[in-house]
Amino acid sequence: MRARPQTHYFSPAPLAPSRPRVVELEFRGRHFRFVTDRGVFSYRGVDRGTRLLLEALEFGPEDEVLDLGCGYGVVGIVVATLAPRARAVLVDVNPRAVELARENARRCGVSNVEVFHGDLYAPVQGRKFDVIATNPPIRAGRAVVRALVEGAPAHLKPGGRFYLVARTAQGARTLGRMVAEVFGEAEEVERGGGYRVYRGRKVSGV
Repeated sequence: MRARPQTHYFSPAPLAPSRPRVVELEFRGRHFRFVTDRGVFSYRGVDRGTRLLLEALEFGPEDEVLDLGCGYGVVGIVVATLAPRARAVLVDVNPRAVELARENARRCGVSNVEVFHGDLYAPVQGRKFDVIATNPPIRAGRAVVRALVEGAPAHLKPGGRFYLVARTAQGARTLGRMVAEVFGEAEEVERGGGYRVYRGRKVSGV
C-alpha cells in the first residue's frame, strides 16, 4: 500500500483536499469571521498562540505592520481593522493561505492590506516596517525559524519591534534566546495558555 503524501501548513503546495469553513474571533470589542481551509495553519479555529500574539502586539495608528507567515490573515486583518490608517502587509509561502487571506481581507472590508505569496522576506525585499509579527512554523525546522528571526532587523525601521509567539513545550524559551542573540535582548511580553510572546527591538540608528 502506497503511503499518503504528507503536507504541512507551511508547504508551498498543500496536498489536502479543499474543505472550507468559517471560524470566528472576538477581539477588543470587534467580531471577526474568517474563511479557513484544510492545509493551512489552525484550520479549525484561531489558535491560542495567535490570540496571545494579538494581545501582546503594540502598534501605532499609522504603523506599517508585517504579518509574516500570515496563514488565513488573522493578525494582519485585525491590525488593519483596528488601525485603518496603518498598513498591514501579509506574507505566506502557502498559496492556499494567501488566497484565503485575500478573501478574508475583502470580507472584512479592509483596504489597507497587501497580501503576498513567497518564502519568508522575499516578497518584501527593500521594505522596512514598524512591526513584524510572527507565529513561526516550528515544524518547518530550526533553520527556517532562525532565518525568520535573523532576517527581521533588515526589515525593521530604527526602533521597530519584532514579536514572536511559540508554545512553551515546543521550545519557546530557546526561541526567546534566539531573539535575544539577534536583537541584543528579548523581552517576554505575554505568557499564557502554554505560549510565550517575545519582543525584540531594533536599536535606533542601526
